Amino acid sequence: MEKRKLKQLPHRKHFISSMAKNIIAAFCVLCFSLLMGMIGYHCLFNIGWVDSLLNASMILTGMGPVDKAETDGAKLFASFYAIYSGVAFLTSVAVLFAPVLHRYLHKFHMDVEE
Repeated sequence: MEKRKLKQLPHRKHFISSMAKNIIAAFCVLCFSLLMGMIGYHCLFNIGWVDSLLNASMILTGMGPVDKAETDGAKLFASFYAIYSGVAFLTSVAVLFAPVLHRYLHKFHMDVEE
């Protein structure tokens, strides 16, 4: 059995750079999702921009809707936006934690066997 050489932990600058890139990516996904929800709520629910922001952010974080959907189009939008929001929010959280988990695995020299 061959002994593997243990590599050194990647430099802290690499980790910070990776973390910064992932924070920006997650922020962009969340901003895009929030903007898409605001436009949908504003157009289909016929509510103001501030109320649209409130509804979109409440759905995006999983808290639930604030205003009731009156039309079928608004109900369909709210349904699909809620499904999309759950996936988008959890994905952005996973993107945020990926560099931390990667560094943890490097630090303790855990190898994943295929």
